[in-house]
Amino acid sequence: MNERSDLSRLSRQSLADLGREYMLFAFLLTRSGLGQVHLRFGPEEQERIAILEWMGASPVYTQRMQRALGFVGDDMATIFKGLQLDVGFTHQYMDVGYRLVDAEHGEFWLNSCGALLDVEPMGEHSVVSMCHHIEDPTFDATAVATNPRARIRPVHRPPRRPSDRQPHCYWTVTIDPDVEPVVEAELTGRVRRSRLATLETVVAPGREAGGLLDYSGAFDPEFQLEVLGDGALLRALTELALQSHLLVRAMLLAVSDGHGEDAARDLAVDMCVGANWIASERLRDLLGASAGADAISRVVPLHPAFPPDYAPVRVEPVGDDRVHLSLDPQSPAFREGDGASWFALLAAGDARPLEALVQGIDARATVESVAPLTWDVVVRADSSVAEEPDAVAITRVGKCAGFEFVRRRPVPAA
Repeated sequence: MNERSDLSRLSRQSLADLGREYMLFAFLLTRSGLGQVHLRFGPEEQERIAILEWMGASPVYTQRMQRALGFVGDDMATIFKGLQLDVGFTHQYMDVGYRLVDAEHGEFWLNSCGALLDVEPMGEHSVVSMCHHIEDPTFDATAVATNPRARIRPVHRPPRRPSDRQPHCYWTVTIDPDVEPVVEAELTGRVRRSRLATLETVVAPGREAGGLLDYSGAFDPEFQLEVLGDGALLRALTELALQSHLLVRAMLLAVSDGHGEDAARDLAVDMCVGANWIASERLRDLLGASAGADAISRVVPLHPAFPPDYAPVRVEPVGDDRVHLSLDPQSPAFREGDGASWFALLAAGDARPLEALVQGIDARATVESVAPLTWDVVVRADSSVAEEPDAVAITRVGKCAGFEFVRRRPVPAA
C-alpha cells in the first residue's frame, strides 16, 4: 500500500482532521530544528536561521497552494487565502481572524497565538525576537508570493501590555503601488529550483459529492478545511505535507551555508527524531490505532514525513509482528543532489529518524535494515521499550506537541 491510496480511502472529515495534523507537523519540525540551532549556536543564530527558513520556503509553497486550489491572483483576497492555507498559520494553534476591506487593504489578528504562549515563559527577549525580529521580514516575504508591493504592519503586537491583552496581536495588510517591490531572498531562489519545489503532483478526483471543488470563489473569513470537497482536500493535504519539507530544506541549506554540511546533517538527525516521534504519537491517537505491527501499518502510510509523489513509502505487513517498509531510490526525494532533507539521511544509511517515527507509534518497535532504503520494523510483545531521545523531549517543550484540535465547521452536505 502507499500513502496516496490510504488518503483516498478516508472520509472528508477524516481528511480535514488529518490536514490539521499535517499543518502542525511544520511547527513540530521548526520547534525541534530551531531548538537544536539554539543549543548548538546560540539565540542570535537561532533567530537568523528562523528568518531564512521561512523566507526561503514560504513564497515557494504559497504559490504552489495557489495553483493547487485555483486562487492565483495579486489582490488582498489571494493573500488572505494563502495565509489560511499556510502551515505557519496552523489552524486553531494559530487562531487567526481576518477582515477583508477591499482589493488592496485588509486586517488580520490572532485571537490566540500558540507560538507566543510557548515563548512568553522564556522572557521578553524571546518574545521580541519572534514577534519583531523574525516576523517583520518573514511576513513580507510571505506576502511577496502574491504581490511584491504588499506590506504587513502591526497595529499592536507582543510583548503584551497588559499581560492578558486580547487579541494577542493585530496587523494591517496594504498593497501600495507606489512602494518599491520586495525582492525575493537568494535562498528562496535556491529552494525554488529544487525537485521538491517543482514537483508535479497528480491527485485523483474525490469520491464524495459536496464541498468546494477549489478555492477560486469568494474569500471566506471563517475558512476551515472541512469546506473543501474530496478532491480539493486531497490536493490541499498533498501541498501541506510538502510545505513542511520545503521548510526543512530551507533550514538545512541555511545551516549548511553557515556551519557546513556536517553540522547540517547532525542537526537534521535530531530535528527529525524529535518531530517524527511526536507526529507519530498524534497520528496514532487520531486514527485510533493502539500498538504493534497493525498500528505501524496504519500510521506510517499517512505520516507527513512521506509526502505523496515526492517519497511515497511502501508498507507491507509480514505476519503479526513485522512490517516491511521500502522507498523507491528513483523517487524525486533521492535526486536532489544535496543533504538538505531527512531522505538524504536514509539514503546514507542513517535510520535514526525512521526509528523515532515508528517508536512514536509503539516504543517497542525496532528497525532492521534489509537492503538500501528497505527495512523491517519488528514489534514483539516481549521487546523492551525504547527510551525517549533527548531530541523528543526538546520538541515537547511548550503546548505544541500536546495541542488538541476541535471541529469548528461541519462537513457540507452533498
